Amino acid sequence: MLKRSKNAAFLSMFRLYTTVAATAVKPHPSAPLPKKQKPLISCKRTQFHLYVPAPADSAFGTIPLATSGWKHYKSKDDYMIFNATLSKADIQSEMIDIDDFLSSNNIYFNEKLMENLRNDLNIKAFTNIQTKAIPKVYDSHHVLIAAETGCGKTLAYMLPILQQIIERKQVQAEKIKRKFNTPLAVIITPGRELAVQISRVAEKLCQHTDLQIKTILGGNTKRLMVNPEFADVDFLVATVGALSKLVTTGIYRMEEVRHVVLDEADTLLDDSFSDKLGYFLRRFPFYKNHTQDEHNVGTQLILASATMPTNTEEMLQKVIDVQTLHEVSSPYLHKLMPHVEQRFMRISKQSRPSNLLNLVKKDVDKKQPVIVFSNKTATSDFVDIFLNNNGVRSVNLNGDMLMKIRIGRFEQFQDGKYDVLSTTDIGSRGLDTTTARHVINFDFPLHVSDYIHRCGRIGRVGNLTPSLVTNFISSRREVEVVQKIEHAARTGGLLPNVNANIKNIINKRILKDMQAAGIEVPEEEAF
Repeated sequence: MLKRSKNAAFLSMFRLYTTVAATAVKPHPSAPLPKKQKPLISCKRTQFHLYVPAPADSAFGTIPLATSGWKHYKSKDDYMIFNATLSKADIQSEMIDIDDFLSSNNIYFNEKLMENLRNDLNIKAFTNIQTKAIPKVYDSHHVLIAAETGCGKTLAYMLPILQQIIERKQVQAEKIKRKFNTPLAVIITPGRELAVQISRVAEKLCQHTDLQIKTILGGNTKRLMVNPEFADVDFLVATVGALSKLVTTGIYRMEEVRHVVLDEADTLLDDSFSDKLGYFLRRFPFYKNHTQDEHNVGTQLILASATMPTNTEEMLQKVIDVQTLHEVSSPYLHKLMPHVEQRFMRISKQSRPSNLLNLVKKDVDKKQPVIVFSNKTATSDFVDIFLNNNGVRSVNLNGDMLMKIRIGRFEQFQDGKYDVLSTTDIGSRGLDTTTARHVINFDFPLHVSDYIHRCGRIGRVGNLTPSLVTNFISSRREVEVVQKIEHAARTGGLLPNVNANIKNIINKRILKDMQAAGIEVPEEEAF
């Protein structure tokens, strides 16, 4: 009897929670019926609709989740939708006119830069993160720009850096000329496509100025070492591996560098890159960043990313005083994108190809480009072949491709030569896919940071038309990640475990499994 009464009490509490918004206020019989409110979360089983978020401090497992039964085979064909809560008008209302911002902050930018910004990049107002970051970068502080994807972080650091290079070149013109291949600013990226994209933005901004932009990509480093090119370089964009080799061999000189930017810093600070990057960064005098005269060459460090690894401070304290780093962040950092609808479909692995084809063909009929993400290169290859065999123009992009095959593929998708980009997480970091409206996660990412970056390929500040993310959920591990994301959505809190240091996560999991199996863990060697 006692057990039955406890169960009845639990069920009554559950019904009360799921219907709180509907029963909170009873309308007067004579009053007109209110307009039906759209749920924040819509589910196939309507008892899981969410109208009012749960308390932000709710512990995981204490509130009902639509995905709680998704590990059972009978849950197939269930779905859940996170509805967009922020409109295009809401985002635009937060932006500030360029002229108003510059005058109120006593910031001056070169007339040609401003003309190119308005005419070639079609930018008339600054976003929230740009208004916070530009003054800090302009004043030569070390800056960490941490904000959601697609909010304009690249321009936030590029504009003030280009302005300072113009001013420095005007001073240097009256004195000794710099040597060839001796840049004033270095932008370091983890991937080739991102490096090309940043260079294109810089070239557009620098039209009709005397600034020289140079791009160095991995894949042809040996040729550059055997047959090096020498020229005036002011603004250098490079992938970390290629730059490190060319600097070590003396082809590029770093003694005049005033600005170092780590774009997609979370990936660059991953354990895969950190040793090489840490050694490279130690050559710069970051401690003199405010000393910028002809006798003292100080260097400014800027980091830009949508997620940050947990060892950021540990990594950076080897090269700078972390206390001097000014952090500029967005209120949406490590949160679900509020202006992008996100659908989660519980389906079997066997039905994923047919579901994918149905969704893609609908978008192709509307002439809307699609990005399909997979967790592995082999799956990305399969998706590309499958779609092409079914009459869909698809192009594949993954990190295992040779450079001569891979280069230009993303640009072809951007230019409309293909309707679908099938890619791995190499296509999720920083790329400005303003033409795409729909992201499909054919494989759901197993790390929350990857989900944030994938979603960020759409709903970008350059194009705020309604966008959609569709997620196929098939395995138990995928369900576990989705449950954590759903809990964050229902509480309006931060996404959990947003650690971009994927290699470190995997290594810790291996060590934990070794300890559980009683295998001796090797000691870390001192260095």
